[in-house]
Amino acid sequence: MSIPTIIPKHTVSDVGSPPTAAAWEAAFGRALPYAEFLAAHATPDQRARWDAVHAAVTLTPAQTRLLGSFVRRMPVLVLAGAWCGDCVNQCPIFARFAAVAPVIDVRFLDRDALPDVAAHLKVCGGQRVPVAAFFSEDFAPVLFYGDRTLSAYRASAAAQLGDSCASGVAPPAADALAVTTADWLDQFERVQLILRLSARLREKHGD
Repeated sequence: MSIPTIIPKHTVSDVGSPPTAAAWEAAFGRALPYAEFLAAHATPDQRARWDAVHAAVTLTPAQTRLLGSFVRRMPVLVLAGAWCGDCVNQCPIFARFAAVAPVIDVRFLDRDALPDVAAHLKVCGGQRVPVAAFFSEDFAPVLFYGDRTLSAYRASAAAQLGDSCASGVAPPAADALAVTTADWLDQFERVQLILRLSARLREKHGD
């Protein structure tokens, strides 16, 4: 007599399988809003560094208008570490975006809190942070983006690889935060437009 095969449901812990929308939503539910994430994971010294960058992030009038035009809910799960310098220099930007555009629902997940989730958010085979996972309202994945923006990599390439790789477009240090903010806003806008133009989502949720 043959023994029936039992096929388990997909969960985020199934590292070899793409997580389902329900699994991503469950992971999002375990993540924390910005202030709660820092309260849970940052030391006082780390919190001071995050607060300093948060205070330094500024949005131009055009950027503020753009964010204010967002209408489609955007869950964003950010894999991060309170100790991570790249997170310090980028994650406060997301909080600024969300403050202007309430449809941006950003949650932060400590890199080591859910290893099964982190396993699906690797960059170039490594566990880097921050990595932002963008989803539709029903938690279909739209975009995974991290760990540094293009402008940051251009600057690093110019510094580490020499003149042969210098492009002449690496931003000066004083402008780095503003350029990084613009880089990230491009990604948030791209996802918002993908969601706005999705026939599936428009049929399901309206314009």
